[in-house]
Amino acid sequence: MPSDIAIPVATKATPSIQILNGRFDRLSAHQTVEELVRATRARERGVLSTVNVAILMMMRSDPRLQRFVDTSRWTVADGQPLVWASHLWRQPLPERVAGIDLIDQLCARAADEGFGVYFLGADRDTVRVAVNVLQARHRGLSVCGYADGYFGPEQAEARAKAIAESGADLLFVAMGVPRQEYFIDEQWKNLGARIVIGVGGSFDVIAGRRKRAPPFIQRAGLEWAYRLAQEPRRLFRRYLITNSQFLGLISRNAVARAFHLQSPIPRP
Repeated sequence: MPSDIAIPVATKATPSIQILNGRFDRLSAHQTVEELVRATRARERGVLSTVNVAILMMMRSDPRLQRFVDTSRWTVADGQPLVWASHLWRQPLPERVAGIDLIDQLCARAADEGFGVYFLGADRDTVRVAVNVLQARHRGLSVCGYADGYFGPEQAEARAKAIAESGADLLFVAMGVPRQEYFIDEQWKNLGARIVIGVGGSFDVIAGRRKRAPPFIQRAGLEWAYRLAQEPRRLFRRYLITNSQFLGLISRNAVARAFHLQSPIPRP
């Protein structure tokens, strides 16, 4: 069962912008990494949520997921369409901050800073290969442990306590949305790690099990289409519904905002 509020509600210390039902910190990828490193050095705790269009729309019909993101200490936009949408409010987000990029950047800093890292998610072979790739890429990376994400509710607490016992500072959870968020929410007090980030299917990409869209497709905001081409049966309905819903909501908000700005101010 979900906790009342497992993760303490944090006051946003960074400038943020509201896009539909999500509030995003106006941080670049570099600023995000620096903020997480600062918090880890200071022995602070917090969750970072990376939200794309599909997750933002999922939040609208999942109050538990909405609350989880709302109470995360940091929330960044992991989708180019969200960056574009932020311009409608004239408070543009600096750039897209992708979860998979944060893994690489944070592992690089963890190796330099001596932070311990734990990886939870995907199947056993995939997470093992992903860890090996990251250790080869970032010499000196201290991996406190790793485990697959295929476990039942009765094993969740034991998994969380194993992470705490490992002494890891950073925890990446790759079990898909919203399962990874539910796990973090339920086990927050047992996890021990200072910085926890849900990273979806990132381990599969790092391990070479799935290809990531080329940079020009990412910049065009079409990474969802690239993923759809790889897994059409699983993703077609999700992207058809969420993308259409997002476009409709953003369009209505843009029209309403334009009408409001153009309306004459009533005289007293």
